Amino acid sequence: MLEFILKGGMMMYPIILCSIAAIAIILNRAYHFFRIRIDVSQFLSQIEQALQSNKIDIALKHAKNTRGPLSTIVEAGISNSQKDIAKWEKAISRVGTKELLKLEKNLRSLGIIAHISPLLGLLGTVTGMIKAFMKIQELGGKVDASVLAGGIWEALLTTAAGLFVAIPTMVAYHYFEGKVDNYATLMKESATLVSEWLEIGKLKQEKKTTLNIQGRI
Repeated sequence: MLEFILKGGMMMYPIILCSIAAIAIILNRAYHFFRIRIDVSQFLSQIEQALQSNKIDIALKHAKNTRGPLSTIVEAGISNSQKDIAKWEKAISRVGTKELLKLEKNLRSLGIIAHISPLLGLLGTVTGMIKAFMKIQELGGKVDASVLAGGIWEALLTTAAGLFVAIPTMVAYHYFEGKVDNYATLMKESATLVSEWLEIGKLKQEKKTTLNIQGRI
């Protein structure tokens, strides 16, 4: 492996750096998404039951004790429930933006690595071919075919290395982007549901209060 790296020329070094950075980002993002996964249906069911019963404190406790962006959005929705709709939506939007930034951390860098790695490999191949043909010219065109073939395959090493880094990096990038999009959709849906459940809980409480008053009359 070291022999191939040395024969690939100077452009192998930035490609290696790209591969190390890509691995670090992929592992970091994989751990992050693993750490924040929850049973969404169960979580939202608990919140729904609490809010529709107007048990705000219990719903807030569930949200605070659950990790991840969904629970943060739900917590923000409950905590700001006393505000008017415009301020409530603004608070939710602010929290949602912060959570999305956490989810997207370093993904742009991963995308850049996926795009520039094959270009670095191609650049290495082009410069390697230029050197090979310059050597042929220096020798007056009299060069053994095996020597020429050796120079060409060494030049092609960087292209292979660049693609080797770019392909899995691109796959990982699109996978994580899909996860982010999924979480963004879930956060929007969760905020809408919390708003509806809060309203239902308030209506039930108002109805209960009205019935109690009527019972005393």
